[in-house]
Amino acid sequence: MIRGLLLAGGAGTRFGGGKLLARLAGDGEPVGARAARALVAGVGNALAVVRPGDEALGQALAQAGCEVLRSADSLRGLGASLAAGVRASREAEGWIVALADMPRIQPATHRAVAAALGRGTRIAAAGAPDGRRGHPVGFAADLYADLAALDGDEGARGVLGRHRAWLEIVRVADPGIFFDVDTPADLGD
Repeated sequence: MIRGLLLAGGAGTRFGGGKLLARLAGDGEPVGARAARALVAGVGNALAVVRPGDEALGQALAQAGCEVLRSADSLRGLGASLAAGVRASREAEGWIVALADMPRIQPATHRAVAAALGRGTRIAAAGAPDGRRGHPVGFAADLYADLAALDGDEGARGVLGRHRAWLEIVRVADPGIFFDVDTPADLGD
């Protein structure tokens, strides 16, 4: 089983806090819940990694279809959150790693990256038709040790760098692979 991992443990400091519960213009859905629903729809499941004590976010993500892992590791940054999620789902055949502040990624994009892993690709990333890499990124289970050892805020950049030859860009027509919410102004875009 490919496992969706939704990284939702950031503090949202550039936003001013509470970013993942902020409501998007239009339908008013919370940023994190929209990202969670798309990941669940595309992969069929998701484990969301949140900070301990962030009960409102955990509840919103659970209502969106995620299992929720409250991890103190997320206080150390994106890489530590990713490692916690990978360790909690060691049985997975691979992981589709999505960021909770990227609410516009389409379910079909998550599905396409998961399909690449299902074909035997070790690392797959959504990309624009011109080849620019975006999110999400998928990793096969044989990268477990690399991912489980991550710490700090770098995320999987080092893993991608060490194993660049394994990377397949999955070209999609989805502008959401580049859009994240950083400031309140992004809620209306």
